[in-house]
Amino acid sequence: MLRSPRLCAGCVYLHCPSLCCSAGSRRSVYVQSTLRRRPGYRTLERDLIQLQQQQLFQIFVVVSLRKGSSGNTYSPEITQQFPKMVRNQAEDQLNVIPKFCFPDAQDWKPSAQMPSETFSFVLTGEDGSRWFCYCRKILPSGKGKRLPEVHCIVSKLGCFDLFAKILEEVERRREMSAALVYPFMRSVMEAPFPAPGRTVTVKSFLPGSGNEVLTLCRPVDSRLEHVDFGSLLQCVSVGKLLQVFASLLLERRVIFVADKLSVLSRCSHAALALLYPFTWQHTFVPVLPASMLDISCSPTPFLIGVLAPCLPQLLELPIEEIINLIPDLCQLGDEDCILPSKLQAALQQILEDREEILRQQDGDSSGDQQAGLSALVSEAFVRFFVELVGHYPHHMVESSNGIKELQRDNFRKSHPSRGVRQLLQLFMDTQMFAGFIQDKELRKGGGKGLFETRAAAYLDSYPESEPCGVNKFLKGLGNKMKLLQIK
Repeated sequence: MLRSPRLCAGCVYLHCPSLCCSAGSRRSVYVQSTLRRRPGYRTLERDLIQLQQQQLFQIFVVVSLRKGSSGNTYSPEITQQFPKMVRNQAEDQLNVIPKFCFPDAQDWKPSAQMPSETFSFVLTGEDGSRWFCYCRKILPSGKGKRLPEVHCIVSKLGCFDLFAKILEEVERRREMSAALVYPFMRSVMEAPFPAPGRTVTVKSFLPGSGNEVLTLCRPVDSRLEHVDFGSLLQCVSVGKLLQVFASLLLERRVIFVADKLSVLSRCSHAALALLYPFTWQHTFVPVLPASMLDISCSPTPFLIGVLAPCLPQLLELPIEEIINLIPDLCQLGDEDCILPSKLQAALQQILEDREEILRQQDGDSSGDQQAGLSALVSEAFVRFFVELVGHYPHHMVESSNGIKELQRDNFRKSHPSRGVRQLLQLFMDTQMFAGFIQDKELRKGGGKGLFETRAAAYLDSYPESEPCGVNKFLKGLGNKMKLLQIK
């Protein structure tokens, strides 16, 4: 096996002046051999196909704080669970859930008032499978100081807004009586996972209100199911966001730091959503418990979130090649020149002018601003990848035994942009790219996803020899973006 080079971990401070670590000027990129490809790469398309017709969730648990035998220390424990699982079933996942539900150890104390907060984390199994855990921390109803508890839904489905709505209903019932929660969750479990753009109704009885119907809807566009680009852009400047994107693109290590669980959760998921149609194959921990900070010493790629009070403890760890923290994004020295200049300029213009673009699109209509922003940002980054790798079908060659294979050198050298060729030289050695191409090589027929549709339109509209440019990028975003022009 190839041994990965040692990397600097990038610290991005959300909501505050960004903290970062500076490293040597030597380019240090995590390189994974694509010659020994392991089966089972995760791809968005494959996940969506496998998850159709599944139940909405696997487990629902309540995690409470229990006072220790000595002093005023507390430890999180699962106090309720639905449904009851067979012994040893998913036991490892269940054992770690309490730590992730209460990662903010400094807040483990009774309180008379506490705002509810929704956040999420992801558990990854040895086989690469992922469990999405959607949580809502609440203060149970009562008088005087009380300990918070966390309601956690564990699902194989990545659809944050849908589960956040369920958790709000759970909290509403919990405020009336804990006995009302489980009948509601039983109704939710029996409901099928809706297809994109479709809705599913959950019927339940609520004292004083009678029978109630909760309508759950999935976005038409699967890219937008787990993202809040608005929060990410509020917390990170456009320039730093593009540096984060470049670091993730080359599978480096990124640490987000924020004061709130919800901010870490939303920003971490949104950052990875920028990589569509590629799928992050490495460690992803949106909110890292204080007791597990040593994960940040790992030499392999990761995206993790750390609460701000844990930062002093984090800095004491032997994280490789960190020299100091300065008010900027953690850099290896090349984050500003990883992305091809013209593509980066186009992305930057769209992100900086996003409010004006959306205003011109909507006119006097208020519309759903968050959905509009998410669609705009997502479409811009899809366009980036269309410009970067959209020509791959021209270089997929089918052998005599019917197996397709990418002609890697021809694919890279054929692009007319020198900047794109330089990025491809590095990007083609990532696991994300290996998984994407393997999926294309193994796929036999079948429908085309959104990226393939955009790439086909791109190849039909422009000569293969035409270099990419800012104007072409902006025009290629489609009807929604055709108002964009570079003068």
